[in-house]
Amino acid sequence: MSMIHLIGTNAGLVWRALSKSGRVSLKDLKKETKIRTEKEVYAAIGWLAKEGKIEVSESEGDVFIWLV
Repeated sequence: MSMIHLIGTNAGLVWRALSKSGRVSLKDLKKETKIRTEKEVYAAIGWLAKEGKIEVSESEGDVFIWLV
């Protein structure tokens, strides 16, 4: 599987998790999607951010993500 394909697939997993759970911490998102590494989660988040589908914020050292 190419890296671009993997990022796109993971972006789908992230989108589905967010549509079900709402605002989620990065740590919980990684658990819920079962994406292997934090780096892969960030790549998927970047994909969705570029498409304007999510918002991201940081609070007390935790990163939170939700759908727009």
